[in-house]
Amino acid sequence: MLRFTFLVVSLAVVSAFTANSPLTDRCNTRLYGGGTGYATSKTGKEEKVTRVRELLENSQMVFAVPASSITVSQSQKLRRSLPEGTTATVVKNTLMARAVEGTKYEAATSMLQGANMWFFVEEDIGASIKAWKAFQKETGKKDTHDVLGGITEGTLYDTKGVEAIGELPSKDELYAKIAGSIKAVPTKVARVIKAPNSKLARAIKLATMPDE
Repeated sequence: MLRFTFLVVSLAVVSAFTANSPLTDRCNTRLYGGGTGYATSKTGKEEKVTRVRELLENSQMVFAVPASSITVSQSQKLRRSLPEGTTATVVKNTLMARAVEGTKYEAATSMLQGANMWFFVEEDIGASIKAWKAFQKETGKKDTHDVLGGITEGTLYDTKGVEAIGELPSKDELYAKIAGSIKAVPTKVARVIKAPNSKLARAIKLATMPDE
């Protein structure tokens, strides 16, 4: 009898604790939609669509990749590797269709099959695509997780088109080239200033010629 009473009291204590625990207030959601909880409620879906539309408005390009078999830890590592201004997130197809409706990204509806991760790129398109390619290589997904396609300035690009865009210099690479060009200018000006007057014309010509 004593053991039975102790068991009943123990269960009552556990029940009282869990009823007030913040764990019971957490949403039960799934990465790709479905399940129960706030993210799949009507209000949650509306807020998700609104958030995606905001991302679209601020993006120069969006592209999609398969989201299947990407673990939570892998997705976190991927997001950390992206340049500033790029957001990667999984969006349920029905919600993405609503978000792109009437926008310059409406062509994205052709890619709404399966579970997709979408990249919303504000600035550095080249670096964002390169980050995904590096992730593919690191995780052994090079043969299974190619880019599905992308859209920029209202134009839809296939896998090869997006990869070609990814070969363009990144913002940092462009800055480095510009800095190198600016650094070279004073050197050429110095050549002109130091040259004798009789050789000024030739010095100017040399200064305007590209370095070998």
